[in-house]
Amino acid sequence: MKLIIATIKPFKLEDVREAVSEVGVSGMMVSEVKGFGAQSGHTETYRGAEYTVNFVPKIKLEIAVTDAAAAGVVEAITKAAHTGKIGDGKIFVLDLEQALRVRTGETNEEAL
Repeated sequence: MKLIIATIKPFKLEDVREAVSEVGVSGMMVSEVKGFGAQSGHTETYRGAEYTVNFVPKIKLEIAVTDAAAAGVVEAITKAAHTGKIGDGKIFVLDLEQALRVRTGETNEEAL
């Protein structure tokens, strides 16, 4: 099993949700996060004062999938989240040792 963690631009969330649904993903966790990388921050003006915003709002997705499905899910996220501009995001794929569905007690791939 794999755990896919992706950060994307907020306005791309619905596109990514549709894309991963089409490749068989039946669920994911979504969090609003802030961070910085190559995109750094940006300058904003509030009540006439200019200030720097160091952390940029992003969406963090966490998706648990089978080993066989991982490559297709990564490709779907990549295509759907791509704008070609700085700050499109990152995708990390980690080994997932165990999964358990609390309600039924199902484990590992059956729990996904």
